[in-house]
Amino acid sequence: MFHFDRHRAHPWHGLSIGEDAPSIVDAYIEITPYDAVKYEIDKQTGYLRVDRPQGSSALPPTLYGFIPRTYCDERVAALTPGAEIGDRDPLDICVISEQRIDRAEVVMAARVVGGIQLLDGGEADDKIVAVLRNDHVYDGADELADLPAPLVRRIVHYFATYKLVPGSSPEENGIEVLGTYGADHARAVIDAASADYADAYARD
Repeated sequence: MFHFDRHRAHPWHGLSIGEDAPSIVDAYIEITPYDAVKYEIDKQTGYLRVDRPQGSSALPPTLYGFIPRTYCDERVAALTPGAEIGDRDPLDICVISEQRIDRAEVVMAARVVGGIQLLDGGEADDKIVAVLRNDHVYDGADELADLPAPLVRRIVHYFATYKLVPGSSPEENGIEVLGTYGADHARAVIDAASADYADAYARD
């Protein structure tokens, strides 16, 4: 008999991190490359909420969301030089696909290839980079170095500047990009975020 949830599962707590995590994870998408508004999961209800209009004319270069059942706290911060703590949010993920996927609130399996290490106001705020599993163009990528360098630079630049608003100075951004890393470190960050989640939300 087919089993199903009678009620909508909470995207953060009710969905799976993925059976093959940390190599292939499930990603819940909040924003597409065509969104001029930043959407973010409402942690209480699980519905997508309008967070703010994008501060600049730059649009997200990839699909963007989070990995369910992850949480960025002490273990994630320990992997980021200079971090005081994690940002206490689910672990962010960018998913690259050759296909035009223009709707959010979808779940997709993604192969982890690397990540971007950054600080946001002293908090660890990693961005895992992955490719859509079975994508006809990018599915052969196993490492960040397998992706086109201009694409990686665009992703890094977006996160280095995405909180800037016209007329503000770079110092007001609060973002410090420490660099990028490959698949091994990305998987370690996912494992750390999964353990942080278990500590914060484990049930008795």
